[in-house]
Formats: sequence, C-alpha cells, structure tokens
Amino acid sequence: MSFQDILLAIIVRIPAVLLAISGHEAAHGWMAYKRGDPTAKLLGRITLNPVKHFDLIGMLSMLLVGFGWAKPVPFNPRNFKKYRLDTALVALAGPISNFIMAAIALFVYFACRAVLGFFLVSGAAAQIISILLEMILMICFLNISLGVFNLIPIPPLDGSKVLFSFLPARAFNFILNYERYGFLILVIVLFTGILDVPINMLMNWVYQLLYNVVIWPFTLLGLL
Repeated sequence: MSFQDILLAIIVRIPAVLLAISGHEAAHGWMAYKRGDPTAKLLGRITLNPVKHFDLIGMLSMLLVGFGWAKPVPFNPRNFKKYRLDTALVALAGPISNFIMAAIALFVYFACRAVLGFFLVSGAAAQIISILLEMILMICFLNISLGVFNLIPIPPLDGSKVLFSFLPARAFNFILNYERYGFLILVIVLFTGILDVPINMLMNWVYQLLYNVVIWPFTLLGLL
C-alpha cells in the first residue's frame, strides 16, 4: 500500500473508532445509572461526545493495530441493589451497544445504496460517495469487532465481569485475587493469536446475523 492508501484507511477508521468507543463507554454509564449508580452521569460520561472518553494511546493503538481502549467509565457497585446481576448488566451494555450501532450502520449502508441506485453518479462525486460508504461499513465492522472482543472472559474485558458475576462465591473471590494479571494474559493471547480463529468465526456469525435482519426489508421491497 502507498502512503496515500494508508492515510486514507486511517481517515476512514477515525469516525468508526470514535463512535464505537464513545457508544460503548456511554452504554456502560447509562446502564450503571439505570441500575442505581449516578457516578458516570455526574461525571458527564453518558454521552457520545468522544472527548469525554478519549484516551490518546488507546485511540492510536486502535487506529494503527486494531486493538485499543477508551478512558473507562467509573461506577460504584455499592450503589447497586443486586451487585452481581447489575455488574453483569453494566458490563454487557458495552458490547450490546456496539452490536446495535453495527446494525444501524449496516441499515444506513444498504439504504444509501438503494437510494443511489436511482441516480447516475460519476467523477469526483462517485469517489466521495464511495469513501462515505466505506466509512459506514467500517463503523459496522469495527463495532462488531469491538463488541466481540470485549466479550472475551479475560480481565479487564467486559466478558470477564459477566462470567465472574455467575461464578460461585468461592471461585469469584479466588479469581478476584488474580484479576490484576488479566491484562498480561490478554497481551499474551493477542500476540500469540491463539484466539484468532474463534474470534473471527464469532465476528462472521454476528455479521451474518445482523445482515439477515437488516437486509430483508430491502429485499422485500425489491430495492437491492
């Protein structure tokens, strides 16, 4: 790839990254608020404003290598009525929000294609439209990737909080003592690639599921 191609690929990813991480973190804060903890709301973190969730290193990492992070939304589980259940719901809210955003992006993509099918576009306009459609698809794919990745049951990812919430008390307390080693385990998993195949399979399954849900109204109306 030329430098121009690399630069264009990064530019296309920027809106997708900002939306994905902002929606993910805002969903955590919103669910925590709904379950009784106002911490995120008081800090102004229930918002899609990327400035509130921005972490420079995490952002650059996500843009360049596809793995990154935002500034975590704080919450106080002492405010929850059902500590384990509410913690699991707060954790799940992030990935679920990513899947919802992916579905919306996919719907917008096919809607744009359906509308553009009635027009003859060429030249610079066609190139701009092509880039915009690529951005929309990137929003879909990156949200699926972030949602699936965060479901991995390794600390500090959301999947670990969901899993731990359903473990027996003894196992839960045992794992908490070793939770600090989770990030090291996660780094090893990422660099060895031992979970690449199952992660890719799950991403493909989620995409196919969303595709089947989103495409049927367009197919029914004969727009695609």
